[in-house]
Amino acid sequence: MHIKFVEIQNFRKLKSCRVEFTNETTLFVGANNSGKTTAMDALIKFLDVKDFTINDVTLSNWLGINKIGERWLKCNGENLELDKDEIGNFLPTMDIWLHVQDDQIHYVTHLIPSLDWSGGLLGVRLTLEPKDIESLYKDFLNSVKSTQGILLAVNPNNKENDISLWPKDLRDYLSRKFQNHLAIKSYLLDPTKCLPINKGQAQPQILPIGNEPIDGDPFKSLFLVHHINAQRGFSDPANKKTDDDESAKRIVGNLSTQLRKYYNTHLNPTKSPDPTDIDALQAIEKAQSTFDIKLREGFKNALDELENLGYPGFSNPKISISTRLEPMDGLNHESAVQFDLIDGYNGNELRLPEQYNGLGYQNLISIIFKLMRFRDEWMKVGKVAKNAPKNQEDFIIPPLHIVLVEEPEAHLHIQVQQVFIRKAYEVLCNHPNLKKQTNFTTQLIVSTHSGHIAHEMPFSSLRYFRRIPPKNKGEVPTSIVVNLSDVFGQGDETERFVTRYLQSTHCDLFFADAAILVEGPAERMLVPHFIRHKFSDLNNKYISLLEIGGSHAHTLKPLIDYLGLTSLIITDLDSVDPNNNNTAIPPARNQSYVTGNYTLKTWLPNKKNIDDLLNLQEEDKVKTSEEHFYSVRVAYQSPIKVKIVNDGLEEEALPYTFEDALVFQNLNLFKNIEGNGLVKKFRNAINEKGTMTELGKQFFEALRNGKKAEFALELIFKIDPNELEVPKYIYEGLHWLEEQLQVKPSFNVDAGETIGETVDETAGVL
Repeated sequence: MHIKFVEIQNFRKLKSCRVEFTNETTLFVGANNSGKTTAMDALIKFLDVKDFTINDVTLSNWLGINKIGERWLKCNGENLELDKDEIGNFLPTMDIWLHVQDDQIHYVTHLIPSLDWSGGLLGVRLTLEPKDIESLYKDFLNSVKSTQGILLAVNPNNKENDISLWPKDLRDYLSRKFQNHLAIKSYLLDPTKCLPINKGQAQPQILPIGNEPIDGDPFKSLFLVHHINAQRGFSDPANKKTDDDESAKRIVGNLSTQLRKYYNTHLNPTKSPDPTDIDALQAIEKAQSTFDIKLREGFKNALDELENLGYPGFSNPKISISTRLEPMDGLNHESAVQFDLIDGYNGNELRLPEQYNGLGYQNLISIIFKLMRFRDEWMKVGKVAKNAPKNQEDFIIPPLHIVLVEEPEAHLHIQVQQVFIRKAYEVLCNHPNLKKQTNFTTQLIVSTHSGHIAHEMPFSSLRYFRRIPPKNKGEVPTSIVVNLSDVFGQGDETERFVTRYLQSTHCDLFFADAAILVEGPAERMLVPHFIRHKFSDLNNKYISLLEIGGSHAHTLKPLIDYLGLTSLIITDLDSVDPNNNNTAIPPARNQSYVTGNYTLKTWLPNKKNIDDLLNLQEEDKVKTSEEHFYSVRVAYQSPIKVKIVNDGLEEEALPYTFEDALVFQNLNLFKNIEGNGLVKKFRNAINEKGTMTELGKQFFEALRNGKKAEFALELIFKIDPNELEVPKYIYEGLHWLEEQLQVKPSFNVDAGETIGETVDETAGVL
């Protein structure tokens, strides 16, 4: 048994999305503010803590909820039909779809929707809805009337009031009464009506009228949920918080606290002792007796002195001192866990308390230990099994274990991040029952901002959260979730190439606001240089720069389309002569030359003739997906007007590749630059003052055997960044990308004003 997928509605930024899970590890990836944390919170709240607040409702939904409140006030109880589904349609829901094997049907008999069910998918909807719609209506109406009465008393002439009392509207009322009136209820779903996603959006089924909720928790005996949140609060030994500071109490001794919990749950010899605990209990009793004798001797003089003052008297009880040693006391201090540093003298080790170890190691040890504790709690290891009531439901081991981990990469360097994600699932399954039997399943869900963690996982494990801008006034940005296992066809050669390429470089693509695909090492070094010094707004965005080459950039097309990632492709014209075995040749007009660049021929602009490419308008170099709200633009060498001599006429130059385009754009600068390799060859060619055609041919010949990376490094070292002009085609492309990433306004449903597209997750949007 495992969770196949969940469908989330009206929960912060997740308006209507499906999140599919793998049988083992599922990784949530995506740019900042894309909804990864929101999805984790939804899973935690619906499956475990059941603790919702007003900020969990998608912000734009309050427009509809407030209209319901306005109608309630207008009707004032006359001819008003109350329907809980009217408000419920705006409140968070989660559909959980389980895949159940034939040998596990006995676990889910209470969830089978009909006698026609033949196995496979089973669905349950968890929905936040009013406990009693009439009670909500009456309490809201009475609260508003009470407020109106107060305002009328202080302002009998109905003049404008500067003060606004609670509640202003139904949203304002629920901001204080959310838990009083709303609760989670469960409903069975029909597997035959489970619909596929449509344009990235989930299509949850509509429940039949009069459908009754399930009694109790439908998943009580089916799965156990554990989670590790992102804020793990490790202590800093330099922090001078006092012991009275509540936050200090929460963070000191993180691993010590976990050890105490584990010991008390699984190992404490005083709980249901067995023969292996007798030696420990005898040692505790002996120590307690010895300590009692020492205490009585130590306090004897003080107690005798107290008796000289008349206490105890005739009927007063006499003071006696006795100790009670608990095994937990030995672990109940912040230095219970220490780290051995080096061997000391005479066998005495040198140690430091845990808070003096690096935060990375604290985090790694803490997470791994929690995973072990979760596993042992699920499998009822040690004292848990002995203390559990026999023949009761609480003793049943659920067949499914769900573990949610948020951002494990905190404080961990790259290699440790990669080791963690490779080993985490193995730790959760390191128990004899989990290795030998197939009726227990563990599903690990991890959210991350780390490309290094994503690097270690196959595409089939990644779930990409794509941001969707608002379409209409009154809406807010939302997100959909993309299952990257569907990007390429089964056994596709392209998938193998892209996977190997990303694993050999990085996976920043999954966390970027936009991507720039460049041709070679020179662009890889100089394009960031251009952005840093010429495009300040773009420099503040999260851009993934990939060096992929013109012959392979098109292989990323399926992935870019699936991610819906705004991208700029900076590539080369690569003109060839089709009448001469496609030999590379300097570009020229009206010669029937074609491009050898697969990206230009097969992706954008999907043209091969050099004349067509040179004459192409800027808008024809862009492809926009209205469905997925993103655009891709190609930038390749275009004609530019330059002067070979200062007092000469402007002539058209047709660059072949990035390096000669850069030189053509900066002819005066390269006339006098000192350098070696390509820099020297370019300078000598310019100073010969030949024709533009001759100059282009000399550049072309120089580049055939030139070291392009060395050329880029020499420019960075020798030239002031502000003196170097960006090649025209790259400047136009970067300017386009900067415009695409400008913050687009959306409508603030509370204030009626425009706000930025990025909204804090805590504001109830994400």
